[in-house]
Amino acid sequence: MPDRLSDRQFELLGLTVAATLATHLGHLPPLLAVAFALLLPLRAWTRRRGAATVGPWIRLPLTALLVVLIIANFGNVFGREPGTVLGCGLLALKLLETERVRDARVALGFAAFVLMCALLFTQTLAFTLLICAVLVLLLATLAALQPAPLPGPRRWRQELRLAALLLGASLPLAAAAFVLVPRLGSPLWGAPGNDAAPRTGLGESMAPGTLTELLIDDSPAFRVDFDGAAPAPAQRYFRAIVLWDFDGTTWSRGPGRATGAREEARAAGAPAAYTVTLEPTDRRWLPALDLPLDAPERTHLTADRLLVADAPVRQPRQYRVQSALAYTLAPTLAPAQRARALALPAGFNPQARALAARWRADGRDDDAVVRAALELFHAQFTYTLNPPLLGRDAVDDFLFDTRRGFCEHYASAFVFLMRAAGIPARVVTGYQGGWWNEGSRYLLLRQSDAHAWAEVWHEGRGWRRVDPTAAVSPARVELGAAAANGAAGWTQADWLRALRNRLDVANRLWTESIIRFDALRQRGLLTPFGVTEANAGDLLLALSGVLGSVLLLATLWALRGAPAPGGDALDRAWMRLRARLARAGIETRPSEGPLDLLQRVRAFDAGLGAALAPLVDDYVVLRYGGDAAAAERIAAFAHALRTLPLPRRRRGAPATPRHSGPSA
Repeated sequence: MPDRLSDRQFELLGLTVAATLATHLGHLPPLLAVAFALLLPLRAWTRRRGAATVGPWIRLPLTALLVVLIIANFGNVFGREPGTVLGCGLLALKLLETERVRDARVALGFAAFVLMCALLFTQTLAFTLLICAVLVLLLATLAALQPAPLPGPRRWRQELRLAALLLGASLPLAAAAFVLVPRLGSPLWGAPGNDAAPRTGLGESMAPGTLTELLIDDSPAFRVDFDGAAPAPAQRYFRAIVLWDFDGTTWSRGPGRATGAREEARAAGAPAAYTVTLEPTDRRWLPALDLPLDAPERTHLTADRLLVADAPVRQPRQYRVQSALAYTLAPTLAPAQRARALALPAGFNPQARALAARWRADGRDDDAVVRAALELFHAQFTYTLNPPLLGRDAVDDFLFDTRRGFCEHYASAFVFLMRAAGIPARVVTGYQGGWWNEGSRYLLLRQSDAHAWAEVWHEGRGWRRVDPTAAVSPARVELGAAAANGAAGWTQADWLRALRNRLDVANRLWTESIIRFDALRQRGLLTPFGVTEANAGDLLLALSGVLGSVLLLATLWALRGAPAPGGDALDRAWMRLRARLARAGIETRPSEGPLDLLQRVRAFDAGLGAALAPLVDDYVVLRYGGDAAAAERIAAFAHALRTLPLPRRRRGAPATPRHSGPSA
């Protein structure tokens, strides 16, 4: 098999395929991920032992099994996630039949497509750099498939360097295409699919343990730019979802709260104006500083003053809001709302009900009951992200047994106690705190800043925010989630978290400049050049100009080291020798090589031929030896040619005497 892959080429191809599949680990079914992890090294091992390619009677059943597993996991093979998993499986199976260079090139082309598909799921700066690293490996593998110009071992370092240079050389053209190729109304990866699994973020229900994953997730949730000074840490409550209904275990939003009469809001003092850049969530809830007063474009406010987008947020979204930091919300409460804010399931948590009843029996009013609950938490409870498990009567177990938990435990128990005491109350989830970037003047909130608190209703004063977690761990509110949660392993160490916060400036710039670059921003791209709203023709014309300029610069750069018309130093020394020979009566021919010229010199003058022979040998080695000759050797050779004694041409003598030997 003349074009059979060498072991080194095949192993490099297998490494490229493995790295490509690794970029999809986040959405591969576990069974398929394990199968791919076993299949690739097994194929490399069997090939080293001399086994032939896997025949079609094995590949075809494996392909059918792959389709069956995808349908079993996703319901079909269409859509972003199942389609990508199918591509990963076909790429792995392609390795089973790859034995020739042609097959390897096909596999690499398909690997590049599968690698691009990874960007359908996340486009963060770090992940994009990872994709570029795998792309360098892919290009190095492609370079390794090319025939070697000279025999001898080939080094990976050289191929990786060549691949990095190729990728770097392509960046100007890629940047021009990204900016100027007319694009759709939304990026390609923003097209909705049938994938129902949401991304990390707050849900519409809360039960013990539901916020645990969020509280240890340091990925950015959103960033906030304030028009003026940022609010104090104790005022940085970003309202997202209000939970009304409780079934004994889970708090949920329940039906009927998105519509109806909106709760009246009266702002006290000047509102805070700010811009939020929200990371994709696949949900419609938009966090807003408590309390939002208006709804931006393509959003609306629900009856309980939540900001909701008209469509799920599948791309980074930016919106401007005004919020009241001091306010009165719903000073009057309709009977139906009051009944819902007091409802508790029968047969659950009898001890908590009895405690609330004792507080009332002591003659305490609503404010005193609130204080009693907060004093209870402050005196006897501990904040921890690793609380014990709770039973059927979760509130009783928490209040009278474990007394350890985090925000969802305290908000749930507090609202239950308030309702049991006859005080309307509800749970609010959102985000609290964040990290203030002093240099770039913006507030970063991560998923770990997710929080739950309570709202209680007082006659004439309306809904008032009460954070029972602050009674247990004031650091959670004043210093943020990081201070309260503590380090959970080295990945959550303070120094590493501080480094991530500072590096978020680059992530923010990436999101603003690249991820959110859409058709609307592209149409205003040529405004500085007098084109107020660029159409497709304007963009293509600008693209043609940029591409032409880039190609011209690349051509000039490539020609920068081209030899001068007279050749290099070695050629110029040789041409001077030919001129001297011509003056001595030995005419040279344009197509004549150095060895042929030496033969004619010997026929003309045997002594001169003997003196010239070692210089001709030196010239052949310097010119055709393969490696670039050192400047010192060329200078020495030129000096030897200049000092070579030549006979003077006699007047009237022929240029070259006739001879019986070969002339070429």
